Amino acid sequence: MYRLGIDVGGTNTDAIILDGLSNVVDSVKTHTTVDIETGIFNAIKSVLKSSKIDPTQITQAMLGTTQATNAIVERKDLAKVGVIRLGYPATASIVPYSEWPTDMITALSGQYELVTGGYEFDGDPISCIDEMQLRKVLQQWRGKVEAIAAVGVFSALNNDQEQLVAKISKEVLGSEVPVSLSSRIGSIGLLPRENATILNAALFKVINRVTTGFSHALFNQGISQADVYLCQNDGTLMSLDFAAKYPILTIGSGPTNSIRGAAYLAKQKNALVLDIGGTTSDLGVLVKGFPRESSKAVTVGGIQTNFRMPDILSIGLGGGSIVHQDANGEVTVGPDSVGYEITDRAICFGGDTITATDIAVKMGQAAIGDPALTTTIDDNLVLKAAAKIKQMLEDAIDKMKTSTGDVDLILVGGGSIIAPETLDGVGHCFTSPIGGVANAIGATIAQIGGQFEKVYQYDTTDRQYALTDATRLAKKQAIAAGAQGDDIEVVEIEEMPLAYAPGDTTRVKVKVIGSLR
Repeated sequence: MYRLGIDVGGTNTDAIILDGLSNVVDSVKTHTTVDIETGIFNAIKSVLKSSKIDPTQITQAMLGTTQATNAIVERKDLAKVGVIRLGYPATASIVPYSEWPTDMITALSGQYELVTGGYEFDGDPISCIDEMQLRKVLQQWRGKVEAIAAVGVFSALNNDQEQLVAKISKEVLGSEVPVSLSSRIGSIGLLPRENATILNAALFKVINRVTTGFSHALFNQGISQADVYLCQNDGTLMSLDFAAKYPILTIGSGPTNSIRGAAYLAKQKNALVLDIGGTTSDLGVLVKGFPRESSKAVTVGGIQTNFRMPDILSIGLGGGSIVHQDANGEVTVGPDSVGYEITDRAICFGGDTITATDIAVKMGQAAIGDPALTTTIDDNLVLKAAAKIKQMLEDAIDKMKTSTGDVDLILVGGGSIIAPETLDGVGHCFTSPIGGVANAIGATIAQIGGQFEKVYQYDTTDRQYALTDATRLAKKQAIAAGAQGDDIEVVEIEEMPLAYAPGDTTRVKVKVIGSLR
């Protein structure tokens, strides 16, 4: 029995096969294609051919993809969304889509309605929900919207009104129009939570195309008996059915796959991870074997959200980054990159563009392409570019460190050949011969994850009951995502008192992991 992991990046699509003991059997790195599915197909075909494994012996297949992120950034293939905010008249001063980029509002239709409902911070209703009003709004949107985002004030305390919106929407618009509930997606804070819910609703067509394409690519290579999963952005997996409900959870999954894969290769649970790709370098932090979660609101495609995201720092430096020199002799590297065209455009491959990889080849750090071709690059330019690359990486490491001392660093990624042998601020650097496919490894070794967040008032709710309740709901989510029910374990419990709310109000967040079902 084997597991197949695929990770689709902006430059490369990687594939890896693990055996039943999680040993790496084979791995390949292929170019990402414009239509994505072709690149996935090529990667699967290549790794099956080189490993000589019978496709019917692959029982699990995992995919990490950036398609949701790309769709938001590029404003492509997004669904028309109707936003129902439960909180009139209390929230009328700031309407949905406030501070959104105009082109994004246009792409999503900009349809919204403020209706009665919502809760105060103590659990009392702001106003009674009006079912007739809801039905009227939804009837008006028939044929105009493809998904619904339901957002209630303080729904983290009580989400029964959001659930009522989902029920009525199914009756009026049919089950083919998905409904995203903010209480299951974002954290506290109305507008960022609303934004995340709208984005989740907008992504259902994108994720459907991704899962369909992955399934077709597997089937066309004879992999017809495998359970299929997508990677979440906390380093865990979810089933395709779960991903269809929460596509926003795939955003940021690429860097987290690299972090998890790096932990596997270096056998470390606490370290900095530097993943250098073809276009960018991503830095993350391993904490107890999982990526550190960002504690601040995250902006995606110009939209501020507050759903969970890994704490990642990305800089425009990769193996394909273009080296520039201005009239004054100053040298810069990136952020523009030749990307997947590196084998056509880089000097060491016979091209005419100086890249960071060419610098590494000329300095003897890497033996790829034809090193003789790099002799045409000016030595002074090479030294300046190498110094710039070193400075950029060291500055990024300093920004992610939580102490002044040297840190352990795990270096992975296909572009890691551009990193110098030593970096200031780094005590020990772990590398691996297969570090170039750490992202695919991370996708393949992941477990099923579940996370639940809710607000409790400890004055009226026993603290232990609240923790038990949140844990139960997190486990329920993990099972829905594809986990076995008998070995789910709690990996993190976070309690955050809300100083502005009475009744010892506390936000409780529980994260669990379990084995694949």
